Amino acid sequence: MNMQVKRPIMGVALMLGAMAVLPGIDVIAKMLGQQGIPVLQVVWARLALGAVLTLPFAWRIAGPRGLWPARPWYHSLRAAFLVAATFCFFLSLKWLPIADALAIFFVQPLIVTVLSALVLRERVGPRRWAAVAVGFVGTLIIIRPGLTEVNPGAWYALAAGANLACYFIMTRAISGQAHAMVTTFQTSLLGGLILSAVIGWIWVWPSPEQWALFVGLAVIATFGHLMIVRAYDHAEASLLAPLAYTEMITSVALGWWFFGDFPDAYTFLGVAILIGCAIYISMRSRAAS
Repeated sequence: MNMQVKRPIMGVALMLGAMAVLPGIDVIAKMLGQQGIPVLQVVWARLALGAVLTLPFAWRIAGPRGLWPARPWYHSLRAAFLVAATFCFFLSLKWLPIADALAIFFVQPLIVTVLSALVLRERVGPRRWAAVAVGFVGTLIIIRPGLTEVNPGAWYALAAGANLACYFIMTRAISGQAHAMVTTFQTSLLGGLILSAVIGWIWVWPSPEQWALFVGLAVIATFGHLMIVRAYDHAEASLLAPLAYTEMITSVALGWWFFGDFPDAYTFLGVAILIGCAIYISMRSRAAS
């Protein structure tokens, strides 16, 4: 009974921790892009090196037979969603500041809330549906279609959010079936294999400093997403999804520190609406559970 009470709190804590460290990935990816490294190569480094980092831990937990997933097609599709989300988001950073790209990317928790009802059959009441609708209005305020020329990066950020929402839903559907470290290794391995089939066509040999950035990116990404997997082991998708908005705090700070970027007033207004909706959805999720 005690464990039941503590599990959602653990899920929330893990999700908040992940959101605090993951913007470091965006900083490194933007730096590498500015230095001429192809986006697809950055995504490959994030996954392939992530598989290398997690291999010893996954081997110790599951042994050699447990390293390959029981349903490879399912895990390959899940990895493909993560590859697509990462590629689209890194590509959006070519046109947008980190905080602006992340603000648009924040459509993802709204999509997770919708999919948690349609796919996972979690109960989402009419008030939460209304909050989702208002949240999409907040996204439109950030993008401002029709009022200004839509930046190409905005479409990539939206695509990234949609793909990551699918990744999160598939993660929730398999939660508890394997240790989080094993699941994280399998995702990195399959994603790395998918990209290794094409990476040779666009490869640019990195400098020692860029290899160090690759390793740093893989460390942050791997263990950040490990925390997310563990979070979904402890709490429902509709509860955890709104907490992704806390990533904006670190993102604004890092974008300003490293690149001198700062969101405009419309972006802050849209994010404020999104965060307000997120808080409301989270409160309604707790009341319903």
